[in-house]
Amino acid sequence: MRPGPAPEEPSGTGRAAANETLEDYTLRFAPRSYRRWTPMVVATTALGGIAYMADFSIGAGIGLTHGTGNALAAIAVAAAVIFLTGFPLAYYGARYNIDLDLITRGSGFGYYGSVLTSVIFASFTFIFFALEGSIMAQGLSLWPGLPLWLGYLVATLMVIPLVIYGMKALSKLQVWTTPIWLLLMVGPLVYLVSTDPGTVTRFLSYAGSDGNGGLNTASVLLGAGVCLSLIAQIGEQIDYLRFMPPKTPENRRSWWTAVVMAGPGWVVLGALKQAIGVFLAVYILAEVGPAAATEPIQQFRGAFAAVLPSWLVIPLAVVLVVISQIKINVTNAYSGSLAWTNSVTRLTKRYPGRMAFVLLNLAFALALMETDMFRVLNSLLGFYSNCAIAWVVTVATDIVVNKYLLRLSPQAPEFRRGMLHAVNPVGVVSFIAASGLSIALYFHAFGDALQPYSPVAAAVIAFVLTPLMAVATKGRYYLRRADDGLAEPLLDPDGNPSAATYACHVCHQPFERPDLAACHAHDAMVCSLCLTTDKTGEHVLPAGASSNGQVMDRK
Repeated sequence: MRPGPAPEEPSGTGRAAANETLEDYTLRFAPRSYRRWTPMVVATTALGGIAYMADFSIGAGIGLTHGTGNALAAIAVAAAVIFLTGFPLAYYGARYNIDLDLITRGSGFGYYGSVLTSVIFASFTFIFFALEGSIMAQGLSLWPGLPLWLGYLVATLMVIPLVIYGMKALSKLQVWTTPIWLLLMVGPLVYLVSTDPGTVTRFLSYAGSDGNGGLNTASVLLGAGVCLSLIAQIGEQIDYLRFMPPKTPENRRSWWTAVVMAGPGWVVLGALKQAIGVFLAVYILAEVGPAAATEPIQQFRGAFAAVLPSWLVIPLAVVLVVISQIKINVTNAYSGSLAWTNSVTRLTKRYPGRMAFVLLNLAFALALMETDMFRVLNSLLGFYSNCAIAWVVTVATDIVVNKYLLRLSPQAPEFRRGMLHAVNPVGVVSFIAASGLSIALYFHAFGDALQPYSPVAAAVIAFVLTPLMAVATKGRYYLRRADDGLAEPLLDPDGNPSAATYACHVCHQPFERPDLAACHAHDAMVCSLCLTTDKTGEHVLPAGASSNGQVMDRK
């Protein structure tokens, strides 16, 4: 089909939305023409976003409570789950150049059903923004002596100029700051271990306030539940991995290396930081006490004091905290704004602009900081992890089992309005059941003995129920129609999204094939975002036959 002449002037909403989202292809497929970075540059940028300091606090909190042995086992269990579930999501995002919300739409949730998980992801970003902002404020209270409330404000406002821009600005920031961050984090640790081997012995033998030094299943699972709150971090990794170049025979090795390293591989560095957090907390425990030992600024002040002159210790520890906070919180603010904008645009059919939701996300984070959420860190993350696990395991299971094993879910990614049902019960029911039951377990609804098993319940229920729902519904709720009305193949001969370019009938901007669908009303093509903002539905394709030949009802 060739685009015909526009019978009317494009709507202001469609044109404004198209113009603003072309900076980094917010809410839409990332085209080949924009993805000019090498696989390693994308990977470095993505890994720069995991420079957050909350890992040190999380590890320290688990270790001081349950002991080093239980903490290390909990960290390992959580890392294994995060790696296994993150791999299919990272592959899908990098291979088909779409973010986690667009993946979720076509992987069991439906066009509007994934709004639920977008809100879950947005919550993840402002919770962790608040954690990092709190850690930075703790540093600024030591040097130059800002009161905490002012430190929270500074930590919030300083990221706004950086997050206005998209991938181009963020890639430069992450690439240039990563070497400095690594040097400041690793240097003092290497010195401590090499000059005082006794620190390792004390670390490994620490029993914890609630333990006796031995491994305990309940302690391991409680700790793993806290660590698993980070499972949603894969969404932020995919926000960068969607800009991977096409996978070709020439770049196959570097492409896979980048995807694994910056996708599920982020958790390797995350787990190491959590273990380091336990080590540093034990190292400074006698000096500062258990409450302060979970604060990264205190941990690195103690580490730097063993290496550097006293006048340089606090300023350098603060520099490390500030660099870390900037690196992760520009990502938190950026990814959170995408999640909010995506949800509101679909529900209202109006694009409100991403900057409005940058400010909204920052307002939520600032409110959490000012109410001193750092004091209840592990409890908050333990609760949140149940929702995050249920979501990520549901989507990962749909990709691996329903798409590739059962073949009830379409393998080609689909996210466009008109192509998907409004709600797919496969993902929505699985997610609600898994998160609801695991939260009930977490709050002792089934007794104290089962409470530590809430993250296990979230993962198992989601893993089992997702394919059962697909079989029960026979896959009929994935696609509203199987044909998008365009003759050009969606994928090129190498299996990458096609780079063929056409003009959108509404906003008159050029877009690549995966971002377009036919518009029967005007014998033309329309881009995915203009479909989203079409309030009358005139550009939306009518219901058609699904991939199994059944006629789908119009939604």
